[in-house]
Amino acid sequence: MLLIMKLPIKALDILIIILASGLTLSSVYLVYLKPQNSQRVLIKGQDSEWIFPLNVNETIAVQGPLGETVVRINEGNVWVESSPCKNQTCVAAGILRRHGNWSVCLPNNVFVMIEGIDEESDVDAIVR
Repeated sequence: MLLIMKLPIKALDILIIILASGLTLSSVYLVYLKPQNSQRVLIKGQDSEWIFPLNVNETIAVQGPLGETVVRINEGNVWVESSPCKNQTCVAAGILRRHGNWSVCLPNNVFVMIEGIDEESDVDAIVR
């Protein structure tokens, strides 16, 4: 016959159970229930870095060795509005909308990229 002993539950035991339950529930939220449209804009300058959600409206002036590069985020789009470099390739790159799109101004050391999960993407992978 099995002997069952009753152990008294102490206040610290209850606190540990509550903390463990809270940690478990927050982990479930972060992994499974968090909104999946979490795209963000990464902007790197010569000495600094910014990260913004893609759905904000911001104008960022990034200081580089040649002067100021202006990056705009508006309504889910991001683009380099102006730059002091000669060739203006970063401005000509146009509007960035999707995960993985990027633009760089090499002469002024400015990098702009959209990263995160893109829910609107129709294709996950192509295999032949």
